[in-house]
Amino acid sequence: MDDPFEGGIQSAALAFRGYNVTNMGRSRELLMHPAYGEIVREELKRSSEICAAAIGRPVDLVSDVETNRETSLTTFPDDTALIVGMELAQLRLLKEFYGTDIQNVQLTMGYSVGELASLVVGGVYELDQLLSVPLSLCDDCALLAHDVTMGVVFTRGIALDFAKLKHLCMVISCEGKGLIGPSAQLAPNAALVLGQAKTISRFNQLKKEFFEGRVVVHKNPHQWPPLHTPLVWEKSVANRAGMKVYHIQGGHVAPHPKILSCVTGGADYTESNSRDILVRWTDHPQMLWDVIYTTLASGVKTILHVGPEPNIIPNTFERLSTNVTQQMGSNYIKAISSGVVSGLNRFAWLRNILPAKSALLRAPHIRHVILEDWLLEHTPE
Repeated sequence: MDDPFEGGIQSAALAFRGYNVTNMGRSRELLMHPAYGEIVREELKRSSEICAAAIGRPVDLVSDVETNRETSLTTFPDDTALIVGMELAQLRLLKEFYGTDIQNVQLTMGYSVGELASLVVGGVYELDQLLSVPLSLCDDCALLAHDVTMGVVFTRGIALDFAKLKHLCMVISCEGKGLIGPSAQLAPNAALVLGQAKTISRFNQLKKEFFEGRVVVHKNPHQWPPLHTPLVWEKSVANRAGMKVYHIQGGHVAPHPKILSCVTGGADYTESNSRDILVRWTDHPQMLWDVIYTTLASGVKTILHVGPEPNIIPNTFERLSTNVTQQMGSNYIKAISSGVVSGLNRFAWLRNILPAKSALLRAPHIRHVILEDWLLEHTPE
C-alpha cells in the first residue's frame, strides 16, 4: 500500500507545526475533497466546540476554512484550535484511507502549539482536556502583543552564545522600559527574541558589549503573542496555566510514540512530569535546535510534517542541510565514509561543532514529506 514513509515507519518522525501569520495552508482543499471532506469537517467541528467553550463565544472553523479566513491577533484562539484540529484531521486521513498507524513512528516533535498535538497523539491527554488550557489564555496573550516586536538574531560566523543572549535580555528588562526575552533557539547561530516597546532596538545597541563577532538583528514586521517568554508574566499566564493544567484529567502515562520536547530539548516526558513541562511551555524559550540535533542523532530517515503549511521545522532542516552540503563541498561523500571532516571554512559555527556533532552530516539525507501535499497528491482507494 502507498504510504509517505516508503515502508520505513519505524525510522520516521512526526513534526507538528505551530502558530504563524498564515495558518490555513491547503486546508480548504482537504475540506472540499470528495473523499477527505467528511473527516476534515468532523475534526474542525470538534475543535470549534472545544474552542467556543474555552473562550465563551461562537467559533466556526469549518466556515473559516471554507472562506480562507485570514489570521489576526483577534483570531489567535481560533487559529490555535484550527492548527491542532487540522493536524489531527490529517493524521486521521492517513490512518483511515491508507492504513498507516502513526503510533509506530520512532518519535514526534512539535514547535509551540505543535507540542500539544504531540501529547494528544501520544495518548497523554485527551484533546478536549488539553486544548482548553491554552485556548482559555489566548485572548490575554494576544492583548500582550500590542507593543511587542520580534527580533530575529543571528550570526554570520561563530555560534551565537545563547546564555549571553539571555543575560543581555535580563539586563535590558531590568532597565524598566519593557520586558524582553528569548522565544526560541533555532540553530547554533540563530534565535528569536520578543521585546516590548523599544527593547529590540536597545538589544541592537548593546549587542557588541555581549557578543564577539558580527551579530545581526532583524525586526519582524508582524505582531506575535509573546508565548515562550517572560512577557506572559504580566498577565500571570504561566501561573494560570499551571492551575488549569493541574485540574484536567490525564497526564499519568508516558507518551507513545516518545516526544522530543521543545521545552527541554529532549525526550523528557514521563508518566508523572507532563504537567510540570506544560507549565514551563508557557514562558520558557523553545529549544528547537536541541530537538533538531537529537532527531538527527536518533537515526530517523523520514520526517512527516503535519499541519497546514508547515514552516519553521522544515525550513530549519532545509537551511541546515544546505549549510552542511555547502561546507563539505566535494569532500562531503568522503567525509561521510571516512569520518574525517574537512573543508569547513564558510560557516565557522558549523565548522566548530561538526567534529563533536557528527550527526549533522545526516541532514542532507533526511527525507521530508509535507503531509497535506502528500494527501492531495494521492487518490484514496
